Amino acid sequence: MDNIGLGTAASLIDLVFSWSIQDALNPILYKGQIKKIPTTFTSTAHYYSSFVAPLVEETHADLLSAMSRLSRVPSYQLHSIESETNYRAPTDFSYKIVLRKPGNSNQTDVVTYKPQAGDLAALTDVKPTCISDLNRPKMPYILAYVQSVDDGKLSVRSSKPIMIEQDMQRNKHIDLFFVYLINLTTNVRIWNALHPNPILADLPIINKVIQTNDEKECAVCLSENDSVMIPSIKSYNLNDSQEAAITSCIKTWRCNHQNGHVKLIWGPPGTGKTKTVGLLLLVLLRMKCRTITCAPTLIAVMELASRVMRLVSGTLEYETYGLGDIVLFGSSERMGMDDHENLLHVFLDYRVEMLNKCFSPSTGWNASLSSMIDLLEDPRGQYGRSVTHRELGINQDEMDDPLSLGGFIKKRFFQYNEQLKFCVVNLYTHLPTARISLQVVTDMMVALYLLRSVETLLNRYDYGDERLSTATKTCLPVLESLARSFRVPEYIHKFMIKNLCLDNAYLLFCTASSSSKLHTERTQELDLLVIDEAAQLKECESTIPFQLPGLRQVVLVGDERQLPAMIRSKISGEAEFGRSMFERLVLLGKKKHLFNVQYRMHPAISSFPNKEFYDGLIMDAPMVKHRSHEKVFLHGNMYGAYSFINTAYGKEQFGHLLSKMNMVEVAVVCSIVGILFKEFNATKQRVSIGVISPYAAQVHAIEEKLKQTYSGCCSSSDSGFSVRVRSVDGF
Repeated sequence: MDNIGLGTAASLIDLVFSWSIQDALNPILYKGQIKKIPTTFTSTAHYYSSFVAPLVEETHADLLSAMSRLSRVPSYQLHSIESETNYRAPTDFSYKIVLRKPGNSNQTDVVTYKPQAGDLAALTDVKPTCISDLNRPKMPYILAYVQSVDDGKLSVRSSKPIMIEQDMQRNKHIDLFFVYLINLTTNVRIWNALHPNPILADLPIINKVIQTNDEKECAVCLSENDSVMIPSIKSYNLNDSQEAAITSCIKTWRCNHQNGHVKLIWGPPGTGKTKTVGLLLLVLLRMKCRTITCAPTLIAVMELASRVMRLVSGTLEYETYGLGDIVLFGSSERMGMDDHENLLHVFLDYRVEMLNKCFSPSTGWNASLSSMIDLLEDPRGQYGRSVTHRELGINQDEMDDPLSLGGFIKKRFFQYNEQLKFCVVNLYTHLPTARISLQVVTDMMVALYLLRSVETLLNRYDYGDERLSTATKTCLPVLESLARSFRVPEYIHKFMIKNLCLDNAYLLFCTASSSSKLHTERTQELDLLVIDEAAQLKECESTIPFQLPGLRQVVLVGDERQLPAMIRSKISGEAEFGRSMFERLVLLGKKKHLFNVQYRMHPAISSFPNKEFYDGLIMDAPMVKHRSHEKVFLHGNMYGAYSFINTAYGKEQFGHLLSKMNMVEVAVVCSIVGILFKEFNATKQRVSIGVISPYAAQVHAIEEKLKQTYSGCCSSSDSGFSVRVRSVDGF
């Protein structure tokens, strides 16, 4: 495939596939073709097109970087390969491949890498150690893009036909390696957002962000009484700037006179940004506003979702009823859901699994309730049918263990009762409130209470006892009423359950990139978009959630004076590709609402950033001025309010997930933690330590070293000494 021009590619994958190996290795392939992204735009077409070339250059830089560390990237030998049924030569080469499980290897990343959709890999006939191994006489340069992964089988599209496929199918010994390079999921989603269909191209909210004039508040809604419009937030001890931000956002959303507002909330460090945004989302949830909340990273999304969950848990009407109105979605593996049980009840994949069991035609709510009613109404008839089925060999479960009437009733009752208990809890937890009312939940709990009484009597008395008969007669009308008033859909496919959850939720959480899934799922329209850490999100990536249909308002929360998005290409960086929409709108003079009180730092620490970056606009809260906030854990000049320690002899190397680490810096950090731990043992003064690193490998290395040295003390605050090691956005 010849190199495709920037303006003619049908997709980003086509463009990447068009690069020869010489193109891929050329660091200035697009030099001179990348124009600086302007701050104002003449049209939506001009707006979208301004980001395309820098996106391609950034993708190229990512690929070049991966090739430069080829000997360290994960690689797997292919076990099998076959053409897909939709294979369409000569333009679309699709295959199903299965990878061999990795054996013993010195590669530190093989164990942690698992192929996933969006991965771009090279296919080689040797395990690569240098660039030339990607383009050998018998195996020219071939790229493969993973379109899906299903039960270990990778559906891939390759840049060229794989000529040795027939040999592998004939069981000839052919070595073929799958060499992971980069994941293109986010860049592909951005590309698609920059090439929208005409319906999405001119959405009102998009037109608002390309205009230079600032928006004015609606005079009518501005004059309305706050207490009438907004549920009480006084009990949450907000300061004036925080309360004003929430009030302004709610008033704008409630306004029917204007649409397409974009609000900026400026939250410098320690000013309660996450707390305030969490409360804003709680208010929006109470007001039944369909809101999607995005952030650049999963860590930021999960931190905010956790905050909202803590707020919501104290306001639910009954146990976990109401959590169905909140949905968190994304990759379970990337999110590490196994370590976040507090979010499991709102995680979409888990919710779908639970509801799928509740919707089962054979063991779900409808079937279990109907079976329980039949059993209690006519136990002898049910037993007779069971005996007949056993004699005819229909019921294999009871062939070897024929039961008496009493034994049959007990067994079936306990079976149906357990199924009903499972369904009740999961239905009121996972169904949106629009699909299950509080009255139904109350009736369900009454039914379970009555069934518990029957269960107790069944364990004490034989069938036919009058007390058991009375309890059964009391229970039956409640069950029959439930059967009439509430039935669940018996969906065949899980995607139907997923759509039900997404369509009826009021609060959705995901990364900006993952919000693209809502386009493909064709969910109901949303009212409001909140982007947290908006100043760390590239503007072109913001266009993904901005194109969600129905949006009436967008709230961007961030701080353009903190770290921006990371850009690999110097050329793209100079073109302002890493600039956020938040920053661009600030440059144009758009008003931003400032949180002006910080609650985190002692004044000795806050004075420097406040003076240098925030023009002295941030006030210190009374609590940080109090003497109790001034803690001196270690004595000496280097342990003041802040210190800069030069580790001159450190050396960067690649580690966990191909990220950078510096073991000398790891040793320095662990040494300081060790001194603090020694001081803690002597004084028993509680110590909570935060360690921040921009690199995942450094975070991993520090965590492992601390685990080896201090065991459980660093993972729990119960002992009074705790250490949290996170990336920059992890706190």
